[in-house]
Amino acid sequence: MNVSVFLTYLFVMAFTTYLVRALPFTLFRRKITSKRVKAFFDLIPYTVLSAMTFPAILYATGSLPTACAGLVVALILSFFERSLLTVALGACFATLAATGILMLIQR
Repeated sequence: MNVSVFLTYLFVMAFTTYLVRALPFTLFRRKITSKRVKAFFDLIPYTVLSAMTFPAILYATGSLPTACAGLVVALILSFFERSLLTVALGACFATLAATGILMLIQR
């Protein structure tokens, strides 16, 4: 890669990263009292994390049915407020079981 291209990319990324972090400080000079605005800012990290994680869940196994089995088990366990470790292990075991069942069916 050309050094000038790399430095351009580096500058653009540094600027956009700084802009996202500095923009709220310049727009909101007083303490935020609106419950809606506070809720919006509180939920942004969860929204971004979900948007990055959900596609990875569906494509991680290479098979949509096995990924959906793990996702369903994870949703059920999290609905019943199980710990994160329990949810992750349950999803992994469900995906493993679904993979085994698919392998038996395809024989």
